[in-house]
Amino acid sequence: MSRVQLALNVSDLNEAIDFYSKLFGAEPAKVRPGYANFAIGEPPLKLVLIEHASARGTGVGGALNHLGVEVGSTEEVARATMRLRGEGLSTEVQDGVTCCYAVQDKVWVNDPDGAPWEFYAVLADAPVGSGVGGDGRCCGAEATEAADRAAAQLCC
Repeated sequence: MSRVQLALNVSDLNEAIDFYSKLFGAEPAKVRPGYANFAIGEPPLKLVLIEHASARGTGVGGALNHLGVEVGSTEEVARATMRLRGEGLSTEVQDGVTCCYAVQDKVWVNDPDGAPWEFYAVLADAPVGSGVGGDGRCCGAEATEAADRAAAQLCC
C-alpha cells in the first residue's frame, strides 16, 4: 500500500485538526504536541499537520512543509532509492531516523524548485519529544537544508 503524503505548516493545530476532520470525514491517526497526522483511506493520503509558531498572524499557515510517499516496507524505500538514482536524481538516504513521532527509513529528493519529497516506511512509533525541530519544521525541511549545506547532522 502506498499513498501520497502532504505535510502542511499550520498556525493553530486544534483549528486545523477540526477543519481537516470535517473536510475528509476522518479523525487524526496521531496527535502530539504541535503535530497531527491523518491516514485517510479515500483518497489515499497521509496528511501531516505541523504547528509552526511563526506562522501565527503572518499568513504562513497552510504553507507546504514537505511532500512524501508512504510505502509499506524498507524494501520499497530501497527500490525507490535505486529507481530515483537510476533516473539521475540526487538522493539522500536516512535509515532508522526518528522523525515526526516515528522511526522511519526514507530517501529524499528535491524537485527543480527545491520542494522536498520523501519516500518513507514507518518502522515503529516514537515517543513524545521526537517530533519536529525546535523551529517547528518536520524532518523534511531540516534534512533538505542539511543536505544543501552538506551537514552531517540530520533530522529531528
